[in-house]
Amino acid sequence: MKFAIAGSGGTGGVLGAYLAKAGNDVTFLARGKHLEAIREKGLTLESQHNGNFTVYPAKACTMDEYADRPDVLLVCVKYYDIEAAIELARRTAGEDTIILPILNIYGTGGVMQAALPDKLTVLDGCMYVFGMIKEPGVISQPQSILRVFYGFRQGQDRRLEAKARDLEQVFKAAGIEGHFTDNIAADHLQKFSFVSPMGAAGLYFNAKSEDFQQEGQVRDTFVGLIREVQAIGDAMGLTFKSDLVKSGLKLIDAFKPGGMTSMQRDVAAGRQSEFAGLVDSIVELGKKLNVPTPYYAKISQWGKENHIK
Repeated sequence: MKFAIAGSGGTGGVLGAYLAKAGNDVTFLARGKHLEAIREKGLTLESQHNGNFTVYPAKACTMDEYADRPDVLLVCVKYYDIEAAIELARRTAGEDTIILPILNIYGTGGVMQAALPDKLTVLDGCMYVFGMIKEPGVISQPQSILRVFYGFRQGQDRRLEAKARDLEQVFKAAGIEGHFTDNIAADHLQKFSFVSPMGAAGLYFNAKSEDFQQEGQVRDTFVGLIREVQAIGDAMGLTFKSDLVKSGLKLIDAFKPGGMTSMQRDVAAGRQSEFAGLVDSIVELGKKLNVPTPYYAKISQWGKENHIK
């Protein structure tokens, strides 16, 4: 399959590197020094999952420069860049293109679909990975976890279902644990129930992974936030495959010391963050569904007072 990776950082860079290593036609869409390095030296992945390797030569360009028509457009940008990804899809995707957003923010697929022509197909997706840009042209994946869940939303036109199922095998052949699922709403919210509480509590307490792994206020807040996401899911009528609190604690307890979220790094560097999508959105959804979210509300208010963007 021909892939375009919109956003070649800790998520898209990992996916694209594995797919390219397996022989797929992959174009990395990036910008700045990261793009320059990929063009000059290829993309290097330092991985605990499958060893270190470099994709060289690597096809790479900016979103504006990309003019091909991919079989699969993997959208791995930060949520604040979603408009640019929508424009990219509008310009380059065809009726046989699978547009698959893999973002931290719950409901991104529906947002993109509503902004695009009906003839285009946007699935929902989420990914379990811990990756980051170590330096321009180099992605670090210090944890071995690498799982992708994706599928059609309820009531969505499934004319590309055969291609979506084929994609699962392409992922697996590349060493990516891919799962085409008929329960993507619950699967995505389950993933959100980990990344959002970790991001929210990590930012609020300036905490690292080891702080979550010991009894105390950080771990208690993490659990409280997960339970609020669980309540949101219950109100939506979703059925989860496992207990969200137990799953979240199992994941966080497996992290190596020193782990921090991308939102923490973005805020510390004074950059735009995904705070609105990871925190504020749950407060608004709770109001809509009449579900109390006191932990999220507290952190949301703290974010406003501290001008978190």
